[in-house]
Amino acid sequence: MKFEDLKLSKQLLESIKDSGIDSPTEIQEKTIPHAIEGKDIIGESATGSGKTLAFGCGIVENLEAKRGLQALVLTPTRELAEQVKEVLKYLGNKKNLKVISVYGGVSINPQIKDLKFADVVVATPGRFLDHLNRRTINTSKIKLLVLDEADRMFDMGFRDDVEKIIRSCPKERQTLLFSATISSDIARLANNHLINPVRIRAGKFVDPSKLKQVYYDVDKNIKLSLFYHLLMEETSGLVMAFCNTRRSTDFVVKSLRANKVNTVGVHGGLTQNKRSSIMKKFNDGKTHVLVCTDVAARGLDIDNVSHVYNYEIPKDSTDYIHRIGRTARAGKDGKVINLLCDYDHDNFSRVLRDNRSFVIEKIITPKIKRIAAARIERKPDFHRRGRNGFRNKRIRYNNR
Repeated sequence: MKFEDLKLSKQLLESIKDSGIDSPTEIQEKTIPHAIEGKDIIGESATGSGKTLAFGCGIVENLEAKRGLQALVLTPTRELAEQVKEVLKYLGNKKNLKVISVYGGVSINPQIKDLKFADVVVATPGRFLDHLNRRTINTSKIKLLVLDEADRMFDMGFRDDVEKIIRSCPKERQTLLFSATISSDIARLANNHLINPVRIRAGKFVDPSKLKQVYYDVDKNIKLSLFYHLLMEETSGLVMAFCNTRRSTDFVVKSLRANKVNTVGVHGGLTQNKRSSIMKKFNDGKTHVLVCTDVAARGLDIDNVSHVYNYEIPKDSTDYIHRIGRTARAGKDGKVINLLCDYDHDNFSRVLRDNRSFVIEKIITPKIKRIAAARIERKPDFHRRGRNGFRNKRIRYNNR
């Protein structure tokens, strides 16, 4: 099938053609006709399946410029909000649609100014609620609401915020809900707020036949050296390496840099401008290795990732799925390398138990040379106190 078969407007077809996309993905083929017809949709689709363009076509075809805020897209993270905004701006360029992003971590004043002229807003729940409370946003003309990565928004604690935002929108509207999995909570949300939705399920964009998964089981004190050795030995494109905490991310980044590996790191402790700058540098191929927490695992469209390293195995097996979904996409080969030590075994066992179809081969650890590790300053939590009233000497870290 071609996009021409979906009966899109000439303007939209030109925009899609200019982007270099020829044929729709499964989620696009199934979603676009219903979205254009104005039907409510529940889409079960994995990261990287192309759902942004799917709901983007519905937005562009059904909106007119300079009619006030008509479409709202809610996303879990700032990075995803910025990415979705760029896609919608490109698709709606020939119709002169004004698309803006609204999220925290940056000044609110430019957003207040831009909201006066916006046709489409892509927002994270927290900052959008802030605007609602300040009465700097008018939701009375919204006719299309998209809940993108709904499961992730719930995981991040935005359930009540999402409910409040939905209630602030007109009841007479079209609602499109996308989620990697449809949990009971997501189903309940859909039952309460969607009207006769079309249910769409699309296969994973990752090609299992192109994805190879392996693991190494090593002592804790040589994990970093093994990671360095593999980076030097593997012939790879872009590399994403995942850690579970900010502290681990900083440790790996500084250690690799100290050993002359061009590396950048992203986690929730960085300012939004810094995170955006780092992601652009990685996307542009100006750095080879990105080390990150799961803040970068969901939704982001990063091309040419040939290798995914799990420097630490996630506690949630769903996060493992989203991590490995960064590679083996669009017909390209990909490899996942899991680096296990004693504290990873429980999490890895959970991943294997929840995904019995996975074939993850154990690789014998080669002889490697130890490298120097960076020192990370410990930051005590001065707000915790023991029962005696004095500050607790145990050190705790924010792991988000």
